[in-house]
Amino acid sequence: MKSKQKKILGFFVSLILLMVLTACGGGNEEADEAKAEDKVEVDPNDRVVKIGSLWDITGGSGDTGTPYSEGQTAYFKHLQKEGGIEGIHIDHSGEDYGYEMSDAQRTYQSFRDRDNAVGILGWGTGDTEAMREQVTADEMPYISASYSEALNNPEENPYNFFVAASYSDQGRMVLNWIKENHEGDDPTFALVYGDNGFGHSPIEDTIKYSEEIGVEHVGDFIVELDATEAQSQMLNLQKKDPDYVIIQETWGATAVVLREAQTLGIDAQFIGLNQAVGEGLIEQAGADVTEGFMGTLTHALPYEDVEGMEEYKNYLEGEGKSIEDINMQHVAGWVSAKVMAEGIRIASENTEEDLTGADIKEALESMGDFDLGGLAAPVGFDAEDHAGTDEARLGKVTDGKWEAFTDYNSAD
Repeated sequence: MKSKQKKILGFFVSLILLMVLTACGGGNEEADEAKAEDKVEVDPNDRVVKIGSLWDITGGSGDTGTPYSEGQTAYFKHLQKEGGIEGIHIDHSGEDYGYEMSDAQRTYQSFRDRDNAVGILGWGTGDTEAMREQVTADEMPYISASYSEALNNPEENPYNFFVAASYSDQGRMVLNWIKENHEGDDPTFALVYGDNGFGHSPIEDTIKYSEEIGVEHVGDFIVELDATEAQSQMLNLQKKDPDYVIIQETWGATAVVLREAQTLGIDAQFIGLNQAVGEGLIEQAGADVTEGFMGTLTHALPYEDVEGMEEYKNYLEGEGKSIEDINMQHVAGWVSAKVMAEGIRIASENTEEDLTGADIKEALESMGDFDLGGLAAPVGFDAEDHAGTDEARLGKVTDGKWEAFTDYNSAD
């Protein structure tokens, strides 16, 4: 009897295993087919250039980090579809480090040691600043999404580059606008930011500049990137009664701040620096909460009629998508990859040997006003200046949509 039961049990176990394996086999086959569609035929004579990306998808800045990462991947895929760079195959891959400093270090070292990467596209301010000495020692060109002005000194950071106006330049630009457009008594402003490298990056420079031009700073208010409420901070801010509030946050924390401010009826003009700005903020906070919110636009909005958006649209259409599927952070990721690729292209023309990080650095430093077709201000570097540009625009949410109301210009 027991033997018969074992046989029946064995039959059902085998049947279940067969069903599971069949299902798994079908799933793997579909995945293999999808991979086959994206597989690129590499000319064996091409020089392979490995580029790694550090992404925040699951961490505190993942709301803006996710579309940024998608923009990078999209650009390299687009470049390959368009024939790539003659004689060069760019092998790009990215990894989510969750906005954790130790994981950023581990991911960087993995790209360097496992993959022999010769260039990195980074993300966060804290980790980018922390690894400056390491990337210098490794001769690893590092184009970061952190626009920290501390990264812009080639004497101290010869391998760090960034491709948009620094957070400090953006803060100065906003203060200039306040000074020029405020009516009535001398203007006052408060600052809202997180207690992290990104949050602190422009604060000292912004306050110093406000003293130079006569815009009074009345207080700082800390709201972390993953905050779900900020009532106490906004109550304290309300007591200071600033005319303007400058925000250095990503979309999630900015949405929290704006909702709390609306609930309390705070009568101030809120202005975000670039990571607080974009279509994702409107989606998170709602059109009614964001109406009238101002911010710095470092890149094109997808629905703007600029030359560089044409190749973008063509790529998206080929993927069964449209500009409605992307946002300004996606454009920023696309631009960072495009600049790295241009550095690789220049380097490939300068040497017939396998490209090194030093080759790409030298190429980037020879890049003069690289035209991005309106996707961002032209980007250029030299041996004394690794900030690609100091220009951005100002924009405002009007009828539920971001609109630029200035051209690209610098704080000067």
